[in-house]
Amino acid sequence: MAETTAPRASLVSRNPNFRALWLSATAGVFGTAVAAVALPIIAAVELAASDFAVAALAGMAFLPWLLFGLPIGVWVDRWKRKPVIVWSLVARIASLATLPVAYWFGMLTVTHLFVVAFIAGLSSVFFSLADQALVQQALSGDELVEGNGIITASGASADAAGRGIAGWLTVVMGASNTLLVQVGASLASLAAISSLRIEEKPVAVRERRIFVEMMDGLRYTFSTAPLRAILFNAALWNLGGSMVASLMVLLVVRVLQESEIWLGLLMAATSVGGAVGGLSAKRLTERLGSGPVWRWSMVPGVLGYASLLIMTPGPGMVIGLVGMFVMGVSIALNIVVGTSFRQRVCPPAMMGRLGAATRMVSWGMLGIASILGGVLAEVFGITSAVLVGVLLAATAPMVALFGSLRSVDRLEDLAREPLPAD
Repeated sequence: MAETTAPRASLVSRNPNFRALWLSATAGVFGTAVAAVALPIIAAVELAASDFAVAALAGMAFLPWLLFGLPIGVWVDRWKRKPVIVWSLVARIASLATLPVAYWFGMLTVTHLFVVAFIAGLSSVFFSLADQALVQQALSGDELVEGNGIITASGASADAAGRGIAGWLTVVMGASNTLLVQVGASLASLAAISSLRIEEKPVAVRERRIFVEMMDGLRYTFSTAPLRAILFNAALWNLGGSMVASLMVLLVVRVLQESEIWLGLLMAATSVGGAVGGLSAKRLTERLGSGPVWRWSMVPGVLGYASLLIMTPGPGMVIGLVGMFVMGVSIALNIVVGTSFRQRVCPPAMMGRLGAATRMVSWGMLGIASILGGVLAEVFGITSAVLVGVLLAATAPMVALFGSLRSVDRLEDLAREPLPAD
């Protein structure tokens, strides 16, 4: 009689610490998705801001990575991570709550919008770096791809739901009032992280100066060919892709003159694709190898962004929906593979600084791209600026296909024998 093995419980059910992190991250993504739709609509519709201001607003959430990512990474490595997450959520809730209140009293301005977006982005730096470090502690090395796939997929699903609902809510109750949903989601994230029971060891006070530790993190980020390739790939994609994303509201509302509901649907399609990509990552990497999946993942993503250029009002908007879905699948696969590799190779005591240095470069591009997109939209027009963004995004897969990892089948093998720096 053949032996049978009971199916293993899912990672969410068998690991309560991972479950707390997963719930917190998912609720946070849902709220952030609502704000991602509501904030530019507040600027474009309720405040009638310029094209430059609408596009640049998207960059305010990511500019803190460029300005403060490195020192925050050092602090996250020095401090216990759970309190960092708690206080970052408190700051996010307090700042975002001021926007609907200001709207009710007729005091909301574009400057206020920019300040709150920047504060929310700064709190996100603390949250993301501490969260990434705790995920590494909550999972074993062999669970990282599965865990990151689950987080990416559920986050993408929450993102799709948040953006889809937000597009409708901005029409029904106004964009400023829609931010109350973000406040509620952040409170749910705070409740979830409160159940985390990871025993963090007391952090020894370091005598080294913070600048020295910042440089340690930056050097480690560029220390091996795999880490460099993954970083440059992400940075180039974010530079072009964020330019396109920051201009999407202008493309839909001002060029195509479509409803804000379509903006929410386009963003939601990206997130649905992200959920599919996140759930598919483990199976695809096992079948095809993590190297090929990482190298080819962004090729269809470029075509997805390009579909926005051939959208037309009415039924022609469906072209963009399909393209954004494909783009979402692509970027999710790339993120899962790249993040899992970094978590596998990085020592826990360096995780905050590695994450900070990596995101300072890659996510810092998001802030630069939004401002650049706004300038190009003012000078050459919205559609031309979107085209420039698509062309820049196309350079990202070139780094993967023709760079130092062009012949690697399994990136996880490099964790045991890293490639030399040169």
